Amino acid sequence: MCKENQTEVTEILLLGFKSVYNQKTLLFVLFLLVYIAILGANLIIIVLVAITDHLNIPMFCFLKHLALADVILTTSVVPFMLHIMIMKKRTLSIAGCITQLYIFCISGFVQCLLLAVMSYDRYLAICHPLNYNLIMSPKVCLQLVYGSWFLVFTLITTEIILVFQLQYCGLNFLDHFFCDFGPVVKLSTSDTSTLMLLDFFISITLIFVPFVFIIITYILIVFTIIRIPSVTARRKLFFTCSSHLTIVCTYYVALFVVYLMPSRDNSMNLNKFRSLLYIIVTPLMNPIIYSLRNTKIRVALRKVVMQIIVIIH
Repeated sequence: MCKENQTEVTEILLLGFKSVYNQKTLLFVLFLLVYIAILGANLIIIVLVAITDHLNIPMFCFLKHLALADVILTTSVVPFMLHIMIMKKRTLSIAGCITQLYIFCISGFVQCLLLAVMSYDRYLAICHPLNYNLIMSPKVCLQLVYGSWFLVFTLITTEIILVFQLQYCGLNFLDHFFCDFGPVVKLSTSDTSTLMLLDFFISITLIFVPFVFIIITYILIVFTIIRIPSVTARRKLFFTCSSHLTIVCTYYVALFVVYLMPSRDNSMNLNKFRSLLYIIVTPLMNPIIYSLRNTKIRVALRKVVMQIIVIIH
């Protein structure tokens, strides 16, 4: 219960990008175009993998779910971000704010596990090629994908239940453009020690452990590749890992820049723009990296486009 001199908060005011208010129209158009590009590029990846037989392999199955997570993450934030940029009403109910946080966390954390699963796939393909098809069967592939979603869903649901139990009294504004975990918990007047301990455990489980796993798998991959006598074969194997490794670096660099780099209260605007790295930059880069660097994706896209052209004519 709130104290007598405090008012219970039922709505949260999001301040958005108030420091660049004069450029809000330009930013709105820019972010809208980027959001459309993110949806289009990732949905193309999802549809191509779903309808193309020769893309029905584990790596592209993982890529499809990574693209799905990108779409969900971006959609959970960007539409309302665009709304508060041009509308006077910038409030969300407490339930709406926590729901946005819930969807955002699930789609963000599942990417860490999917990237780890993709690194395991590359490890098997390069270090154990003879047993690859036996180990990475379609059944195992689906178990890894759905297991990742289930683990994240379970842990984040447990955390969000605790967030829903927090009390909000007095202040009702967030100096941000979406309901991120830190600002939401900081706004609460309840004891958050148990919640923060759980969040630390979840962060270790869903961010740090997958990151260490990825590093270990790539160390083993590098050791395997450098033992191959053929220079051409080494280059080919390095190239097969380059797209995934680029995405891993992009995603984790963005994550570490936002959440691990020290910041001061007066640099909140900088933190907002840092957050855009993994909310719009990474989801836009992922399909571009794979579509430009993967021959199978380009061939599949070309065939689909040609079929559409033939149907139209």
